[in-house]
Amino acid sequence: MARTTDSDLAPHELRVLVAVADTGGFSAAAGALGLTQSAVSHSVRGSERKIGAVLFERGRTGACPTPAGQKAVAHARRILRLLDVLTAEARGAARPKAAEGPLRITAFRSAALHLLPPALQRLRARHPGIEPRVRIVREVGRGTAGEVADGKADVAIATLGGSAPLPPGLVASGLFEEPYALVHASGHAAPRSLPLVDWAENCGSHTRGWWAAQDWIPRATVEAEDDGAVLSLVSAGHGMAIMPALSLTGAPASVGIADLGPDGPTRQVGYVTTAELAGSTVVRALVRELRATVPQGVSLPGGQAGTRRTKL
Repeated sequence: MARTTDSDLAPHELRVLVAVADTGGFSAAAGALGLTQSAVSHSVRGSERKIGAVLFERGRTGACPTPAGQKAVAHARRILRLLDVLTAEARGAARPKAAEGPLRITAFRSAALHLLPPALQRLRARHPGIEPRVRIVREVGRGTAGEVADGKADVAIATLGGSAPLPPGLVASGLFEEPYALVHASGHAAPRSLPLVDWAENCGSHTRGWWAAQDWIPRATVEAEDDGAVLSLVSAGHGMAIMPALSLTGAPASVGIADLGPDGPTRQVGYVTTAELAGSTVVRALVRELRATVPQGVSLPGGQAGTRRTKL
């Protein structure tokens, strides 16, 4: 049997590291954990000694994780979550029943609005013991996959296939291919002549090559915070936009949707989780329901669902 050593961090030490990172200070972490500030300080110093690196920069305004601390806290979150899953999975094996326990999900806005609700409805009907907790994150930078890598989520609905590599320890699988379309105010005779309305999340690395080859697309004159604002501006006649299918779910009749043709851009929507959680009952239950939920207007193996579109 393997023995613990003086360099091993105990679960309570991991919880202290996470609490300090989440609250931004030793005294706040102490309050959250029901400990004294000196106990938190002692625990952090002990963890730093075991790891051999400074994990937090101490200052008047609190404590901020160093690069080493960021790595340590991310691993601590994931380890603590695995301990929770260990208990739930073992109990489930001893007393076979439906999956249960918390399930932390992160998703970008359009997926949270149009993909997750029907999937969660089916999940709750089949597994009422599962407690979904959803966090919406912009799909820019590290995006939703970064939340999983940092131990803040168990599974992410993410856009796959970009140039950025998947963080170490994560696994991904595609759910469907999502086409983009040109959207404009209904009835406009020359939508390509309109100014461009855009938002930061729109042009990921998976579509950048297509965008660069389109000399008819002007530089954006309006940049909105999210796709909902873009759709509202387009509907009011303030310009045209290039938008993915999920963002166009339930678009009003005042919005015209034009197909960009067979060479138009697409993005792959899938899920990301850790290698350890991929086989857990709660994650597998969600994935089954996601695969059973067919969004309108996306390409799937064996068929394609349609949306209200016109030819340019």
